Amino acid sequence: MHNKMMGWMHGILLLALCYSTVALASAREGLPDFTGLVQEFSPAVVNIATTQTMQHPRINRPPLNMPPDVPEGPLGDLFRHFFGDEFGGGDGGLPDELQARSLGSGFIISKDGYVLTNYHVVAEADEIIVRLSDRRELVAKVVGSDKKSDIALLKIDTDNLPVVRMARDKILQVGEWVLAIGSPFGFDHSVTAGIVSAIGRSLPRENYVPFIQTDVAINPGNSGGPLFDLDGNVVGINSQIFSRTGGFMGLSFAIPIDVAMDVADQLKTSGHVSRGWLGVLIQDVTRELAESFKMDKPEGALVSRVLPDSPAEKAGFKVGDVITAFDGKPVSTSASLPPMVGMVKAGAKVKVTVIRNGKAQTLLVKIGELPEDEVLKLSSAKSDKVTGDRLGLVVEDLTDELRKRLEVDKNGVLVTQVSKGPASQAGLQRGDVILMLNNTEIKDAESFGKMVKDLPGGTTVRLLVQRQGAPTFMVLRMP
Repeated sequence: MHNKMMGWMHGILLLALCYSTVALASAREGLPDFTGLVQEFSPAVVNIATTQTMQHPRINRPPLNMPPDVPEGPLGDLFRHFFGDEFGGGDGGLPDELQARSLGSGFIISKDGYVLTNYHVVAEADEIIVRLSDRRELVAKVVGSDKKSDIALLKIDTDNLPVVRMARDKILQVGEWVLAIGSPFGFDHSVTAGIVSAIGRSLPRENYVPFIQTDVAINPGNSGGPLFDLDGNVVGINSQIFSRTGGFMGLSFAIPIDVAMDVADQLKTSGHVSRGWLGVLIQDVTRELAESFKMDKPEGALVSRVLPDSPAEKAGFKVGDVITAFDGKPVSTSASLPPMVGMVKAGAKVKVTVIRNGKAQTLLVKIGELPEDEVLKLSSAKSDKVTGDRLGLVVEDLTDELRKRLEVDKNGVLVTQVSKGPASQAGLQRGDVILMLNNTEIKDAESFGKMVKDLPGGTTVRLLVQRQGAPTFMVLRMP
């Protein structure tokens, strides 16, 4: 009887164990397994460390009534560190310059050393170090960068590197699993996973990227790292988070890989990015506005201004038009239009559907090229342009509206184009305002052209340039 009871109990335990194993296996089948993906593609993910030299902020302290005899040892060293050797203010012996360091992520897109990352990871860096999965550290150079899309293309001098696989033109589905690999807070090759929360998100001050929103845990240091789908394809570049604390709060945003690679291809071939430009200022259509325009529902982008001499003006756009479709794609909100236009090559002809006076009509517009600096689109088409061939730039006179926006009271010329030459080597950019040349004020484009023509060869030239409201001197070496 005892033996039968023991056998019966043993059978129940075996049955329970088998049931638990089956249940666990069934639960596992409902969850993705990322181990193979991580093993195969994590070697192509890199850590990016940057160094930037910054001027130390000077602190003027009031004179202090300190004892003349300061004790030697740690206490005296502490006084000298904070109050300086003379205890009369000063900077406490702090250096004139500081070395600011930051960390980010990136991934290798070609065996010969091209690396993709975010613009903000490497912006204004004096040195960029790429650390590979085998612990090698290589100095990288910036092939090109684009602030509008937050993309930078780097190059390291080596070959036979592991690379990622990319899913260009893939249509992501909300709810599908995705995985991120990066270096949050400097912890190399950290892996986090989640799902796609939304697609086509528009963020403030980010007009040309339809972001992928996920709930993947992204933190400082993840920027520039890849976002994978379950098939091991890179579908995006982790770029931003929404946070009130500085850390992850459940909202992460990635740049779609097709947008990133289009930018990277342009940076690699031409060094800059060309985007389509329509030339209108737009806003959302509210319920009240929709009713006034005799629309069934609030949708589209309402044109509030048509810029002069723009593609939109030439195509016949008018203030009050509501753009509801662009190149056959519906425009649901005003935020969805800029990425559509930006992806179109300059010169292409596109059909645009607008609601005008309660009726739909189609306009054919020849897309222009987006000015690199937004203020350039406000410049007068009639202003005189002068080519400074010797410097490798084109300038034009400033309109009254531009002077107001750029905070330039008088004199100066606007740089509208920079090509290969002394100007580009010195760091001049489109949108800069040249105020002085060798201590002589620039009155207009015509006088600037004459001054450039008379510059002797083989000499250095000093320019006073205003950028984003701040004047700075630049030195050019004449050929």
